[in-house]
Amino acid sequence: MVLLALLGAWADGWLDRFAIDESGRTLPPGTVLFPVAVVVALLAGRELAGLLRAVGIVASTFVTCVVAVLGLLVSAFVPSSFSGVSGGAVVTISVAGVLAFSMVYYGRHKNTDGMVAAAGGSLLAFCLLGLMLGYIVTLRREQDIWVVIWVLLTTKSSDIGAYTLGHLIGKHKLIPWLSPGKTWEGLLGAVLFAAGIGAGGAALLAVVEIPGRPAVIPAALLGALFALAGQAGDLLESVLKRDAGKKDSGGTIPGFGGVLDVIDSLLLAPPLAYWLLPLAAAG
Repeated sequence: MVLLALLGAWADGWLDRFAIDESGRTLPPGTVLFPVAVVVALLAGRELAGLLRAVGIVASTFVTCVVAVLGLLVSAFVPSSFSGVSGGAVVTISVAGVLAFSMVYYGRHKNTDGMVAAAGGSLLAFCLLGLMLGYIVTLRREQDIWVVIWVLLTTKSSDIGAYTLGHLIGKHKLIPWLSPGKTWEGLLGAVLFAAGIGAGGAALLAVVEIPGRPAVIPAALLGALFALAGQAGDLLESVLKRDAGKKDSGGTIPGFGGVLDVIDSLLLAPPLAYWLLPLAAAG
């Protein structure tokens, strides 16, 4: 799934080389990445609906997927098209619309049992799988595609660091009641590894003079922050799975579990990248 996202990102940047008319205009950034994000949101929405049903919430797969894609649309296209106040208003209205739509849908049989919980599940899908995931597309519209790939790889590298150091020297449990396998040593490994990958990646971007790239030292700090955000996303998904009594979010990806299991670390880091990268840009 991550490979699919990276291929989509690469293809998105590759299209920048081709003009679509005589004036030299190219396709808008995100032309390929957005459809990939929609597919991911739909697959993850199906899994989230299953987790919600496992805890007794009457969650519709249809509604969960629809509001996830709606959140994706809002996040991906509102920020650069409106001022801060107008953008905030659109998000607020969208949240109210999702809540109203969910209440009407789940109350269509004139039975209030589980309506509020189901509507809450819709808001969770809208925010987590829509707004947060959409920041990857928003980031693409504002940054060179190689900067976006740098963000994704740096964030996912934290999983490697956490797994490696956690298995080698992990002894002190991080949150044993929530995720027994996670350790403080693993968290340290995630931060250090992502910081190193972030700095190394920024150095490579500097060699080829990619615009908007972060300077090396800020890139290391960003890598550490992405690692913390990635681990927070992982723990957030652990809450959902543990509450549902599930080991994996689904079986979409053999050997890895579900789509949510793969993208959990990428849900919270892109918003950080969107807001912090302009402050760390090297030129």
